Amino acid sequence: MRWLVGILINAVLFMAIAGYFSESFHLTGFGAALGASFLLSILNVLVRPILILFTLPATIFTLGLFLFVINAITLELTDYLMGSSFEISSFGMALFVAVLMAFINLIIQKTILEPSKKKTG
Repeated sequence: MRWLVGILINAVLFMAIAGYFSESFHLTGFGAALGASFLLSILNVLVRPILILFTLPATIFTLGLFLFVINAITLELTDYLMGSSFEISSFGMALFVAVLMAFINLIIQKTILEPSKKKTG
């Protein structure tokens, strides 16, 4: 259930980011955002651990900040696999989106999801 909520949150974030940065981040609709969010979650399960393992020295040297670059790489892979329905103009924009999504997901996690988990648990 939590996985599906994460996919929906990321799809809404994709739509919001595409609305604000329409020249550099393009989506054809909510279906594309949902598909990209699903594909990104699959890539995060399959590809991201391998990238983290290969770049472990750089990640340790940068005190974990290189993980944003890995997230940007998975966003670029999502862009490549989704075709023209999900477009990110440059790697810099992918890096910006990765940082923005991590920050917003952290806020959502701390303010909405964790307090509701404490009430039910």
